[in-house]
Amino acid sequence: MMETTTIFQTFEKVKVLIVGDLMLDRYLWGEVSRISPEAPVPVVRFQGEENRLGGAANVALNVMELGATPYLCGVVGKDEKAARFLELLPQTGLSGEGILQSEERMTTVKTRSSLPTNTSSGWIGKIRKTLPAK
Repeated sequence: MMETTTIFQTFEKVKVLIVGDLMLDRYLWGEVSRISPEAPVPVVRFQGEENRLGGAANVALNVMELGATPYLCGVVGKDEKAARFLELLPQTGLSGEGILQSEERMTTVKTRSSLPTNTSSGWIGKIRKTLPAK
């Protein structure tokens, strides 16, 4: 039986083709300022946002972290979300060579929100973006 270290060392020689759904993972966070009078949902004071590579691109990042060389293939739209997705690729060390853009589809975005632990994790609410004071 191979030792664990030997298995991971051989990963450096492995090339992995990853074909799948490419998406932008979007994270929003904020603070609940009150409960809406129109419906029992929290009103959130928007504090920040972060975009990450998601779906098959996240798999490619994990493969790369193990030491293998990922080749990512998939389709994104020709929209603002795709532009954000493509901007993240070189920052993470992934190539965009195998990624096609199509005007016939929208780029998939999975949005997650993070609120303080005393609120519902499955909230549906209003987000009020706070503008900086001038």
